[in-house]
Amino acid sequence: MLEAPPTHPPEPGLERRAPDHAADPDFSIIQGGPLFRLLCKARLCDDQLGLARRRIAVIALLSWLPLAALSALDGNLLPGRVTMPFAFDFQANLRFLAAMPLLIGVELVFLQRLPPMVQQFRCRNLIPDHAVPRYEAAMASAIRWRDSTTAEILMLALVFSVGIPLHRYYLKVGVPAWYNVAASSRATPTPAGLWYGLVSLPIFQFLLLRWYFRLFIWTRFLWQVSRMELRLVPLHPDRAGGLGFLSQIAFVAAPLAVAHSVLLAGALANRIFYLGAKLTAFKAEIAVVVAFSLCLLLGPLLVFTPQLIRTKWAGEIDFGSFAARYTREFDQKWLRGRAAESERLLGTSDIQSLADLSNSGEIVRGMRLALITRDSIFTLAFATLAPIVPLVLTMMPLEQLLKTLLGLLF
Repeated sequence: MLEAPPTHPPEPGLERRAPDHAADPDFSIIQGGPLFRLLCKARLCDDQLGLARRRIAVIALLSWLPLAALSALDGNLLPGRVTMPFAFDFQANLRFLAAMPLLIGVELVFLQRLPPMVQQFRCRNLIPDHAVPRYEAAMASAIRWRDSTTAEILMLALVFSVGIPLHRYYLKVGVPAWYNVAASSRATPTPAGLWYGLVSLPIFQFLLLRWYFRLFIWTRFLWQVSRMELRLVPLHPDRAGGLGFLSQIAFVAAPLAVAHSVLLAGALANRIFYLGAKLTAFKAEIAVVVAFSLCLLLGPLLVFTPQLIRTKWAGEIDFGSFAARYTREFDQKWLRGRAAESERLLGTSDIQSLADLSNSGEIVRGMRLALITRDSIFTLAFATLAPIVPLVLTMMPLEQLLKTLLGLLF
C-alpha cells in the first residue's frame, strides 16, 4: 500500500487562522424589546421585520387619522375657524406622514446593513485571539440592552413626564390652531388636541427615543471594541487600518438624518407661513440640526481614533526602517555598481519594486486618524438639508429662482 506523504506543521508566523464566522450571532440593535415582541404578536411584524408597509400604515394612521377626523368634526380641518387648520399644519403632518414612516422604515436598512458590517471585525481578523471572549461578551451585552424591558418603560415615563410638556412650551406657533383654538398655552385643548397630546405625540416621541437608545447601544458596543488591542494594519488600502468599513454607517443612517430635518422643516414652515418669519432668520437652528445629526451618527466612530493614531505612528516607524533597508540595498546594487555583470538593468523588477515601496509609504503617511470621511459628512449634511431646501421658495418667486439658477449654470 502506498503511504501518505508526511505532513509538516506550517512555519511559525505563516499559519492563518480561519475565524468561525458561522458561530457569530447576527448583531442586531433592532430585533428586540417589548415593542418589537408586541408588534410580532399583533402581526404587524415578523422576526425579519417584514410587513413594514402594514406597520407604517397602522402606526401612522393611529397617530394621524384620528387628528384629521376630530379636526373635521370640530370644523378645524380646513381654513375658516382657526388661523392654522390641521390640513395646513406643516409640522404635524410632516411629523406623522413623513418623519414617522422614516423612523419605522429605516429599521429594515439597519437590519440588512449593520450585521454584515459588524461581521467584518472577524472576517478581517481584527479581533486578536485573546480578545475574542471580550468581543463576544460585548455583543451579548448589546443584545441584553436591546431586549431590556426596563429601558422601554423608562422611555415611556420620560415621554409623558418631560417630552410632552417641552413640546407644549417650545413648539407651539402662538396663533389659534386646530389643537387649541386660542393662542394662549393655557386654553382648553380641542378633542383633536387631546388625542394629539395623549396618543399621537407620545407614540412619535417614543419611537424617536427608541432610536436614540439604539444608537446608544451601538456607541457602547463600538467603545467596548475600541478598548481591545485590534489588529490594525497601517498598509491597508482603506487608509484606516482595516476599519474603513465602519464609515458606511453614514449611508445606513442617512434616513435618520432626513427624519430630523423633516421635523425642523415642518416647524420652520409653520413660522414662515403663519408668523411671517424669514428662512434666513433660522440659520442657527439649521446649523444646529446639521451638527446634531453629524455628532449623533458619526461621533461614535471617534472612539477608534486613539488606536488609529498609535497604529499610524508605529507604522511610520516600522515602514521607515524597512524602506531604509530596501533603498540602501538598491543604492548599493544599482548606483554603487555592485550588481552582477550578468544582471541587466533593463527588465529588472527592482525599479517597479522601488515604485511600489513609494506607493506603500504614501498609504502609511496618508492613514486617517478618524473614521469620518468627507463622503460620510457630505452624505449626512445633504440628507439633513434636503427637506429644508423647498423652503427656499418662500424667499423668492419660483420664476426668479429658476432665472437665478440658470444664470449660475449658464
